[in-house]
Amino acid sequence: MEIGVCGEFSHEQVARLKLGAGDFPVRLVAAEADSDCAIVFGNPEPDKVAANQNLRWLQLESVGFGEYAGLDWKRGHGETLVTNLAGFFADPVAESALAGILALYRGIDRLVLLQAGKQWLGDPLRTRLRVLRGSRVVLFGYGAINRRLAELLAPFGCAITPITREGIAGLDKALADADLVVCTAPATPATSGLFDAARLAKLPPGALFCNFGRGSILDEDALADALEQGRLGGAVIDVTRDEPLPAGHRFWTCPNIILTQHSGGGTMDELDRKIDIFLANLARFRTGMPLEGVVDFSRGY
Repeated sequence: MEIGVCGEFSHEQVARLKLGAGDFPVRLVAAEADSDCAIVFGNPEPDKVAANQNLRWLQLESVGFGEYAGLDWKRGHGETLVTNLAGFFADPVAESALAGILALYRGIDRLVLLQAGKQWLGDPLRTRLRVLRGSRVVLFGYGAINRRLAELLAPFGCAITPITREGIAGLDKALADADLVVCTAPATPATSGLFDAARLAKLPPGALFCNFGRGSILDEDALADALEQGRLGGAVIDVTRDEPLPAGHRFWTCPNIILTQHSGGGTMDELDRKIDIFLANLARFRTGMPLEGVVDFSRGY
């Protein structure tokens, strides 16, 4: 049973994959190339996945899988298994969110720009700073990332209101009292465009909005309006509808916005840890054990 591997791997990492695969041959496959491999590790182009009639198991190297959601997973041998990295990015994304929030609250974003321009503002800046302690925080999407963020926020004495996908009906009431909103929900029909102009307008003046979920959840022009008009205090945005962000996008010049460029889940050892996940799942696949991170397309995550 051949394994197709998509991605940029070092010689050492390829050697490790081949060793872990045992008697299953390993072949490097470009994401945009045709493949007939029975097992694929990585994120190939959706049309190549659809054309691979031998595919039995696809291990994605991401949590998101929206581009694959509409594919037919039935093959002659039965239904293809799809697994993702659910929970894998909880620590780095939660820490990135906290770093961005603290940067805005304590003016670090502006201080970096002042330093680059050799400008000393001093006391006038002090009067604009806020503290995180005691803030009212709405966590929309209460999966692994926001649960970890809730743990990181605990020492700050924040009042946490978790909102799950099933609890969207209570979102508007929670927003009306929020100092800070952190969205980590997946892209589903129910969340598409959820944070539009009307919903962002429910936030109190000066509130912060953070999106570490999917770009489709947010009306980006509505957020840009709210920031430019000073109605919101700031935003931390990791994901956008178009990536890379187009040169003319308003987010590049919006005040009080930190763009983390979909790097929020990154770590120095990220690829090695993904290989760990794949090889552990491969061992389960060989023995017929249930795989970790099986995608439920009926739920959308």
